[in-house]
Amino acid sequence: MPSPQLLPVLSPICGWQLQPSHFTSMAGGSINEVYKVSHQGHPSFIVKLNSATKFPQLFAQEAKGLAALRSYTKTPEVIAQGEMEGLQYLVLEWIAEDQPTPTFWKNFGAALAALHSVEGTAFGSFENNYMGSVPQDNGDAPTWTAFFAQRRLMPLAVKCADNGLLGKSETNQIEKLCNQLPQIFSPAAPTLLHGDLWSGNYLCGAGGVPVLIDPAVHFGHPSVDLGLTALFGGFDAQFYQAYHYHKPLPPNYKDEWDVCNLYPLLIHLLLFGSGYLGAIRQTLQRFAGIQHRIV
Repeated sequence: MPSPQLLPVLSPICGWQLQPSHFTSMAGGSINEVYKVSHQGHPSFIVKLNSATKFPQLFAQEAKGLAALRSYTKTPEVIAQGEMEGLQYLVLEWIAEDQPTPTFWKNFGAALAALHSVEGTAFGSFENNYMGSVPQDNGDAPTWTAFFAQRRLMPLAVKCADNGLLGKSETNQIEKLCNQLPQIFSPAAPTLLHGDLWSGNYLCGAGGVPVLIDPAVHFGHPSVDLGLTALFGGFDAQFYQAYHYHKPLPPNYKDEWDVCNLYPLLIHLLLFGSGYLGAIRQTLQRFAGIQHRIV
């Protein structure tokens, strides 16, 4: 249960006098405590808690990411966000999950294509935030390949190497791959991204409406989101068909996805260890040193 000191803080937010019995523990990933707060006759909420010192501004940035997406797609409403006694909290609208309708995946693909039609002025172009528990630098860059190399792949490769998780050979291959990025990626404007779009970060809301949660928002290449959807099993084929109908994929899109997925694989290597090294090596063997894949 959350700290008793938080109950007087959360009670006016939720609109009733909270008791420990109103909290039901939910799955919250590797860093958060997550609770459903419910009481008969009142709306339900989600309360997320974690350390304000270990992950500073994590929930403040999550709230900003949800707000950035909300103009274009469904996200939970942010009820409140703040800090108290070393804890940070985020209170969100409770989303009642529904069974996907026959059109759910088509709607989801179309919604993501619409989100990816929102363009920014530079790559990055968002406050620094987190992907999972790993801070990410969203400083502006003029090109996607410069942003991906300088703000994503190389800093994370160095961090993994410093922790003994990557050898010199893999680090050199990543640097070599960074030099090849202009030959891999099709031209794209800075696109508004969810940033962490794996299968655990969407819900099917009432009436089969796709709902996005837990974003790592920035302006980047569409293949960042699309690659992540395919990294751990993939979404339904109708999702990709609908996306392609609204926003056609380039001929070498699978190559783009695989290269983009080096970033989440490096994050998993940093957080969870060497079980992800094989997949990283496989991608590097395929792409480091390639010439002119775009057709």
